[in-house]
Amino acid sequence: MISTLEKEITFRYLKTRKKDGFLNVISIFSFVGISLGVAVLIIVMSVMNGFRTELINKIVGFNSHITVQPYEDKIDIKRIENTKLQFISKNLIFSNSSEAVIFRKDNSKGIVLRGYSGKDFSDLEIINNENFFGEKNNLTLNNISIGKELAFTLGLKIGDEITIMSPSGIETIIGNLPKQKSFRVKSFFESGLADFDNNIAFINLDTFEEFFGKKSSDRNLEIFLKNPQNIENQKKIVQQVFPNEFVYSWSDINSSLFSALKVERNVMFIILSLIIVVAAFNIISGLTILVKNKTKDIAILKSIGVLNKSIIKIFFLVGVIIGTTATIFGIILGVTFSLYVENLRQFISNIFDITLFPEEIYFLSTMPSEINPISILLISISSIIITVIVSIFPAFKAAKLDPVKALKYE
Repeated sequence: MISTLEKEITFRYLKTRKKDGFLNVISIFSFVGISLGVAVLIIVMSVMNGFRTELINKIVGFNSHITVQPYEDKIDIKRIENTKLQFISKNLIFSNSSEAVIFRKDNSKGIVLRGYSGKDFSDLEIINNENFFGEKNNLTLNNISIGKELAFTLGLKIGDEITIMSPSGIETIIGNLPKQKSFRVKSFFESGLADFDNNIAFINLDTFEEFFGKKSSDRNLEIFLKNPQNIENQKKIVQQVFPNEFVYSWSDINSSLFSALKVERNVMFIILSLIIVVAAFNIISGLTILVKNKTKDIAILKSIGVLNKSIIKIFFLVGVIIGTTATIFGIILGVTFSLYVENLRQFISNIFDITLFPEEIYFLSTMPSEINPISILLISISSIIITVIVSIFPAFKAAKLDPVKALKYE
């Protein structure tokens, strides 16, 4: 317990006095340093969490959550009626995909073509968002749907005709020649990821199989889940339903990307935590000078019977209060900036005419932010623990002062 005397002396030492000018400067730097360290950590963690979440949402919104790919035999349609599979899935779609080359006048580009039936195409999440432009129910015969980025690259608009070359060839008298087919652009889609929008196009599944020489037994089963975040457990269920097929998820395809993001986030946390450590060491300097300045006061307190443990508590509390209040202020500052980080980015971009967070590098057009209470709690606990540790040494040093020697030189 903390006595009334200990509280009064602690708060008295926390008040600024003119003769303690240098000590006040150190205390202010300690407070500001810890506050900024905590705030920067919260802002960086929030932006990285937001970036990861937005990236997952974009990837999950564009790709199937789980894909079942046959090795040799055709996927057994009866297994689709499995109770467990029906319980976790929102939609089940057959598809096929392959690489091709698209030609438009003097331009050409390698793309990935995906084949869907007209009905399944209109059920895709990316087709039913506000950024889709064109006809949703017209993926028939030689019609094609392309990304807005690809349309911009090739200078296409709705109704234009393009030529696509298939890697599968046809035998002629002069040898094997690749197939070519003309398609008419019927719609544009936008996933929010420039890499997808510039490299993927959709055509009718039957047209796809005829063009690439594929069979219906080659079709993949795309599974869209009700809860795509909890992917690993649901992948195991799908593997049990389809034990003889290759099963992979969106997480498997992008595992290297998300592993890199996780490592980067952890490294950033460690590096930025050093700001708090450096600022906390200012508390040691401040408390050491405070002990030196209050030598006479400590000697008088001891001479009137104040115990060493009370002296320890007083100087320990001074350091902890500075660190705790700085942490709280840093949390408020960090959360506020995290909430308005996109507004701040736009403001800086407009004022200095520079591009922060370019879409072609970071995939996203806006700077995302996701405040994670667990991250804030971890940062706060780390900051307070560091403060507590650095406050121990000066507090014990104050308790070790000999009152006789201290008063002798006063």
